[in-house]
Parts: sequence; C-alpha cells; structure tokens
Amino acid sequence: MTTQDHQGAVEAADGQALAAAAGGLTYPIAPGYRVKVRQGPSTDSPVVRQLAEGARIQIRCQRHGEKVSGPYGTSDIWDNIAPGQYISDTYVRTGSSDMVAPLCTS
Repeated sequence: MTTQDHQGAVEAADGQALAAAAGGLTYPIAPGYRVKVRQGPSTDSPVVRQLAEGARIQIRCQRHGEKVSGPYGTSDIWDNIAPGQYISDTYVRTGSSDMVAPLCTS
C-alpha cells in the first residue's frame, strides 16, 4: 500500500476540551495516509510533525479553518490533537461530517 501525505494543522484548547479528551476516545486516521500536523487550521501553517500510518488520535477540541478535501470528504473542520497541533478532520474517521468535540475557544 502506498502512503500519501496530508496537510494537518494546530492551536490551543480550553479546559472543557481537555476534559473531553481525557475520556480516552480515539479516532483512526484514514488508511494509507501519514498526516501532517500543523500549528494552525491551514495548509499554510508550519508542519510540527507527521502522524504515522495507522495512527489513532484524541480530539481535544475543533475549530473552523481552511477548507480541505481528503478521504472523508471536504470540510473546514480542523481537529486540535495537542497544544499547538491541528489536523484536517477530512483525514480522521469520526463517523460524522459535523463537529464531534467542543469548539476550541483560543
């Protein structure tokens, strides 16, 4: 199977989002992709790291940003996975085209 890179993103979350992530719920990254994690919700934001193929993530909070197309559709939702780290929700199998976590407040 070949891998494909994806454009990810980043920023900080509030206490409510941290509590939601503490529940341990994880979501799989689309098979065959190594997703770039970015500092902000845009493909223009600097890359801070790259997720391995088959990775699972916890979503601390979500925010609207650049519209991106990926294996799970087209969306402007970006998932905050750690302080200062975002990925496009179009590369995460959440089972929903809507937000599944609290809105990021900062």
